[in-house]
Amino acid sequence: MTRRIFLVLLLALLPAFVASPAFADALDTAKAAGQVGERPDGLLGIVGSPTAQLNALVKDVNDRRMTLFRRIASEKGQSLAAVQAVSGQEFIARTPAGQYVMNASGNWVKK
Repeated sequence: MTRRIFLVLLLALLPAFVASPAFADALDTAKAAGQVGERPDGLLGIVGSPTAQLNALVKDVNDRRMTLFRRIASEKGQSLAAVQAVSGQEFIARTPAGQYVMNASGNWVKK
């Protein structure tokens, strides 16, 4: 799948998966605080010590992303793994400097 197709679908469908501005603010705050980072599989991970609140936030975001990834994979006839890999690359590429991303070795690094 080309990145362009992925981006068009992601940008078209993502607003339906973000419940509210408060939800987006909580995610942005957790990322900026270095508590949450992007993984190569297109999902979020907890960087430091998990809390109930962080676990809930990450689970909610990841559930929403997986729903979106499955939909894109089905619509484009691609494997879920392929959609996740392209998504992970895009999310990591869009992560601002100073925030955490998981490298190919599975280690958290500041971008």
